[in-house]
Parts: sequence; structure tokens; C-alpha cells
Amino acid sequence: MRFSKIMLGALALAGATPALAQDETDPPSEFTIAGGATVVTDYRFRGFSQTSEEPTIQGTFSVTHDSGLYVGVWGSGISFANGTEIDLYGGFAKEIVPGLTGDIGATIYLYPGASNSTVIEPYVALTGTIGPATVKGSVAWAPSGQDSLAGFSGVYAYTDVAVAIPSTPLKLKGHLGYSDSDSFLGGADGEVLDYSVGVEASYKNFTLGVSYVNTDEPTAFGYKDAIGADGTVLVSFGAAF
Repeated sequence: MRFSKIMLGALALAGATPALAQDETDPPSEFTIAGGATVVTDYRFRGFSQTSEEPTIQGTFSVTHDSGLYVGVWGSGISFANGTEIDLYGGFAKEIVPGLTGDIGATIYLYPGASNSTVIEPYVALTGTIGPATVKGSVAWAPSGQDSLAGFSGVYAYTDVAVAIPSTPLKLKGHLGYSDSDSFLGGADGEVLDYSVGVEASYKNFTLGVSYVNTDEPTAFGYKDAIGADGTVLVSFGAAF
């Protein structure tokens, strides 16, 4: 398993998922439950295909407390290990000042049935809103000593930008990420830039997304295509509950 296959990403399940409807006679709950399912034409994780550039189905479920504590699970079909990736995550997110939220947590990447494949990755993030724009910056760190990473470590830093177009169901999205591993598992030289630009359209609980994804991996001798890091257009369709 290459380090570039570790993440939270979630790139493929974009957009917030609304809470389950609550009976108006019930007192307000301290917990918010959300989830959804998405079909994607390719599961790209930090720019690398996890499904041999084939479609797959993904799902998510989360529980958030009013205090800011949250836990969740995210799953997807993949084309390696035993065909399934399950990510467990949890953390604490709180508004620091109006319009700026801090987040700290960790993700555990599981590949059921595959030996020495579990990866633990702590992360920190800041998310700010300015008018219709939301900007998120985050750093995730996979510490050394994990058998699944052959003892190496790695860092992934990224920025996401989303801009809602007023009076429309459309949202423009952009992503720029940088992976740095102390091995060659993160790419040809251990460093990889990945980026994407796209647009989403939402209607009630449904979201349709189209984006272009690419990396800076070298193209010589077909290397970039062979490792699934070439540029491609992705389409996703999701339903939230």
C-alpha cells in the first residue's frame, strides 16, 4: 500500500449532510446525526485512484454533540487489499472567533481482512467563512512506526475553497494538496502535489458534482497513468439523510 492511499478526503463525498428530521414535539437533542451515500466514477485519494479508475459506492455516518465532539465512519469500495476501505474518525471542533472554527482529531484507516494495513493519522484544521466563501486549511500527520507504512512517516497539507453562487444551487470548489513522505511511497520522489477544480449542484438532499483532478507526478514512460495519478474528470451523485 502506498502512502498516497491514506487520507480523509474526502473529496468524493462533498457537501454537508443535513441532520435527521426530528419530531416537533420532542425536546431539542444535544446530538446531530447525519449520513449519506454517493456514487463516484473514480475514488481519488490525494490525487491517486483507489479503484483502478473504476466507479464505486461510498457511504458515511456521523454523530456530533453540541459541545463540538464528533465521531463518524466513512466507507468505500477499492481495488486493492480485500476491496473495502473503512475510515473511523473522531475529534473536537469549535468556533474560535465568529466565522473561524478550529478542529482537531484523528482518522483510523482500516482495510478489513488485509494484514498490517491499519493507518492512524491525527489532523488539525481551521475553517473560515467570508460571505459566500468557505476556506479550509488542514494538516494530517501519519507518524512513523506503523507497519502499514513500512515504518515511515508522512505529512499531508491541503486547502479547500468553496464558493456558493448566490440565488443558485451551485457551488464552485477548489482543492490544493501536498504530500511529503520520508520514503518513496508518496510518489516518484516522496513528494506529490494534487489539485482539483469543480462545481456542485444541490437539490433538497441530492448533490451532483463534476470536477477535474490531477497531480504533478511525472509522465515519462507512462508512469503517471500506470499509478492512477493522471488527470481525469470525476462525476459524483450523492443523497444525504
